[in-house]
Amino acid sequence: MSSAPLADAARLLRRARKVVAFTGAGVSTESGIPDFRGPEGVWARYDPLEFSYERFVERAESRRAFWRFGAELRDLLDAAQPNAAHRALAELERRGQLTALITQNIDRLHQRAGSRAVIELHGNADEVVCLDCARVEPIAAVSARLLAGEDDPKCLRCGGVIKTRAVLFGEEMPERELEGAFRAVRGADLLLVVGSSLLVQPAAHLVPSARMAGARILLVNLEETPYDDLADVVLRGKAADLLPRLLD
Repeated sequence: MSSAPLADAARLLRRARKVVAFTGAGVSTESGIPDFRGPEGVWARYDPLEFSYERFVERAESRRAFWRFGAELRDLLDAAQPNAAHRALAELERRGQLTALITQNIDRLHQRAGSRAVIELHGNADEVVCLDCARVEPIAAVSARLLAGEDDPKCLRCGGVIKTRAVLFGEEMPERELEGAFRAVRGADLLLVVGSSLLVQPAAHLVPSARMAGARILLVNLEETPYDDLADVVLRGKAADLLPRLLD
């Protein structure tokens, strides 16, 4: 990559006062978490339809399969550490430029890197929620029950079905977070998109929404996206390499 796009991107970032970041799986893959949809991803080994929201709610066997899969995923997430891209975004927030960090990732690596203004569009894998009484508890409490022999744990308060806070296939994104994300990008003067293919709707519509509200667009991704033509600057490369250089 020539220095010109990087210099242009640095100028955009330097001039921005209200930066909103939008991150996808490309940030987490650099911490060793495979892209769920990639050829080496989780769904290459599991049928994603088996873990749809409808099946999870209706079938005990689907819930048992999900919790078995969840144990493998938990080991993967626990071993992952924030990378330089996570730390760069946290630093941008500490400097007072980054006003919101919208993420499609469920691993909470942004929070572990120090980011606080995080909007989780797809929920997270650290908590579970009861679908009947809305009681929330840490995943560790459920993991202990699974290790003790329960294969379809229920809510300890009401006996209802519990599920991870991560959004399942066929489940709607959390309304409050989605509304907050669109509100944030409409108030930004720069939208920094990092590591997202921008294929999943309605989240991908954050880019044209930001553009229509007058924000500049800086896109950092390894591959082309459907919204490259809306970006003021596109940087091709790894987020962990490019974001620290931008801040420097």
